[in-house]
Amino acid sequence: MHYNLLIGGAAGQGIDTMAGILGKLLKKEGYAVLTTHDFMSRIRGGHNFTLIRFGDSPVYSHSMALDGLIALDDETVGLHIGELKPEGFILCDEKIKTDDGRAIKIPMAEMAKELGNPRVSGSIATGVLLKLFGLSLDGLEKIMAQELKEELLEINQKAYIQGYEKAEPRYEKLKADFAGHMIINGNRAIALGALAAGLRFYSAYPMSPSTTIMEFLASKSKELDVVVEQAEDEIAAINMALGASFAGAPAMTGTSGGGFSLMVEALGLSGIGEIPMVIANVQRPGPATGFPTRTEQSDLRFVIHASQGEFPRKVVALRNQEDAYRQTIRAFATAEKYRIPVILLSDQYLGDTSATIKPFSLPEEAPDPASENPQGEYKPYLLTENGISPRRYPGQTEELVNVDSDEHDEQGLITESAEMRIKMVDKRMNKLQGIVEELEEPEFLGSKDGDILLIGWGSTWGPIKEAVERLNRETPGYYGALVFGDIYPLPEKLLKEKAEKARLIINIEQNATGQLAGLIREKTGIVCTQSILKYDGRPISAEEIASRIREVTA
Repeated sequence: MHYNLLIGGAAGQGIDTMAGILGKLLKKEGYAVLTTHDFMSRIRGGHNFTLIRFGDSPVYSHSMALDGLIALDDETVGLHIGELKPEGFILCDEKIKTDDGRAIKIPMAEMAKELGNPRVSGSIATGVLLKLFGLSLDGLEKIMAQELKEELLEINQKAYIQGYEKAEPRYEKLKADFAGHMIINGNRAIALGALAAGLRFYSAYPMSPSTTIMEFLASKSKELDVVVEQAEDEIAAINMALGASFAGAPAMTGTSGGGFSLMVEALGLSGIGEIPMVIANVQRPGPATGFPTRTEQSDLRFVIHASQGEFPRKVVALRNQEDAYRQTIRAFATAEKYRIPVILLSDQYLGDTSATIKPFSLPEEAPDPASENPQGEYKPYLLTENGISPRRYPGQTEELVNVDSDEHDEQGLITESAEMRIKMVDKRMNKLQGIVEELEEPEFLGSKDGDILLIGWGSTWGPIKEAVERLNRETPGYYGALVFGDIYPLPEKLLKEKAEKARLIINIEQNATGQLAGLIREKTGIVCTQSILKYDGRPISAEEIASRIREVTA
């Protein structure tokens, strides 16, 4: 069973702080929790909200079917009352304009004023919520210390207690056992994956929604001896990271689509120079500035084809928080082994959404490519059958380590030879054979015998997973889904097996053109029968997917 709450108000009313503390308290009580944010690109005013869904079983998707609406302003009631379940409640200040019989009106603003800080009304509301759901205040002080400045702890604790005393239990406390899990968002999972992979250098220019990767790494940089550089722009950021990687430091940069656009030429330098690079593109709607704080999956075709010329690369779509950690580690290993750029595709939804997951484990130590012992004279671009040349780090060897953005020979010296050009292009492209052999097939969800196949990628994993479970409860055995993580080169084996048995193939994507469906058609000839596309900047939910599947299969 799950409960679903929406906390809404204007920017600056403390919604994020309130949600952060509430989420951690729910996790401490053993609940599975998923928290996602919807916010405008402004510092004050407007309408923002956070959804907190929790219960006694894993939570894979957000939901707009609300058990509780916590309204910090009048606009929240007007916008979201239609999403409230008949048996739900509205928690608000007594001055909020609503005559709905489900409203629980408490003089939060007056209570906060008496406490001496009008901004603690959110803490009063949180105290009320804890009581409504039969939760205790145990551990509150410790969690508050993680979220609030020291000088604000005492007054907020008083606010929680006063709110707690204003309510009576309304919901039965569920028996759940997720207390041993951790709660983390996708961007932080990427950062931890990079650290676990041995990251030594991270450079980026702040760009929503990727900035929190850099912020977290910067907060740990001294403790973990990692260099984090805020560059003057994205061109500098990727070139700094390439320089660090060339010198032997595992390096990474992160951005969104607009920043990735500026990185394109340097992406080609990584390709021809065979300099390992990991790039996180946390997508948002474009083109240009687009929707800076919203979500979309519209950069797939772009990152696959970015930069002039032809060279091998790998593109990985991150499906959930656990996947973000694991695939980031794997991206570093692949980049180092094949000396290629690896692009991680996330998006605002996954980047900013927190979920309870099992604690991460550290990977086995990967071999250092520089420890290989080449025969004879060292050649940085030695022609090999698999395309992988031995690697050395300048300044850490007596051997000469050349690199060049021009076409070059095995020693790394510029060449105009047509014969050498062909050999070098073939050498680089030969890496694809090994990359393809190491591809992971998409994750299969649902009924193995179903003849309706859903196809998605990246952060649609959670909503698709829950939608398939819902649909199979209604019509057992009809629905299955493939959700791609490794997405370029495209894994084809499982796709072909499932597509052959499917009566309908429906792609579910957060873009306007069905980019994955187009890629699948291009590479395999498989054509999706129907498309469910969403591109309004808001994440697609399990309810939306299930509803639209019912429409197209009716």
